[in-house]
Amino acid sequence: MGTRSLFATMFSETALDDAALLDELAESCRMLAQEDRAGRRWSREHGFRGYTSYASLNDLPQRDPVIGALVKRLNRHVAAFAQDCAFDLARPLRLDSLWVNVMKRGGTHSGHIHPHSVVSGTLYVAVPPGSGALKLEDPRLAMLMAAPLRRPDAVEALQPFVYCPPQAGTIFLWESWLRHEVMPSDANDERISISFNYR
Repeated sequence: MGTRSLFATMFSETALDDAALLDELAESCRMLAQEDRAGRRWSREHGFRGYTSYASLNDLPQRDPVIGALVKRLNRHVAAFAQDCAFDLARPLRLDSLWVNVMKRGGTHSGHIHPHSVVSGTLYVAVPPGSGALKLEDPRLAMLMAAPLRRPDAVEALQPFVYCPPQAGTIFLWESWLRHEVMPSDANDERISISFNYR
């Protein structure tokens, strides 16, 4: 018999290999950060270091053809991830929400989940040096009680936290119940990302 691994947590790291589209997305995100007054106000009121369209714009794929083109690509990535997760779906997952983040130095997002969705993810558009990683938390952490710490050389699947440093064009996907956080940016330039939920 022996030791076996149970209750896998799926995580996908792929790439958007289209430098021209990334450049167009960066331009669109910066333009939104300048023009979306409601988003800037919400960001300021909620202590967000930079800009997010999270609470202000819910029609970005229709509003901006560049983001609409991105969604067509994301649909394929999410469909492949759903296959890897062995989801028994009556119909394909559909985009539920999508928002832009333009984070300044020190920008962070504390640990959270994405309720009411199945797959969540982020495309990193601009990742200057020192931008900070995505931190994933073992979903069993609250129940580990008297479990000892893991050795630093333990395999990734046994670690209580996994840090995933992105590059420009990186697409991370995970099941929406997985707790995660955005580590603080120490970069001099803005870290730009587009986050999304599928349900």
